[in-house]
Amino acid sequence: MKILITSIITISFLFIHSTQGYAQPNECPVLSDLMQTSIKDRKEVIEALNTLIPEIYGTGLDEYPGMYTEWNVVTAKPFPKTVGYKNEEDYFGMAKTFCGKEIAERSWLVRLNFPKAPGADLSQGQIFLAKSKEKGWFVWFRYH
Repeated sequence: MKILITSIITISFLFIHSTQGYAQPNECPVLSDLMQTSIKDRKEVIEALNTLIPEIYGTGLDEYPGMYTEWNVVTAKPFPKTVGYKNEEDYFGMAKTFCGKEIAERSWLVRLNFPKAPGADLSQGQIFLAKSKEKGWFVWFRYH
């Protein structure tokens, strides 16, 4: 009986932890809906963040209201431009794994720093965005 109970607990433990997995987007963008962009669009991306960041992050957490009201852009570039930069190229790999190479190649990595946030974990943000032919810039994945 002890072996049976121990086995059930062990299997339950493994199942619960294995199903947590990695963060993934709820839905991938549709390739035919995306515009081709380039590094020349960086200023436009930066301007779009004024709308996108409050939509994606809100203003803060209950314990830290207002922590997302200020941000600094650490990186804003098309994913293909991240190649050769280890701390950025890994996100390109994630985007390709999540939604395929074609979607990733039409998407951007934006890395953020939130100076009002306490601690390193909360002060960093990474979002993947693309430009829709119909609706303009949108975030299709928030990593942190």
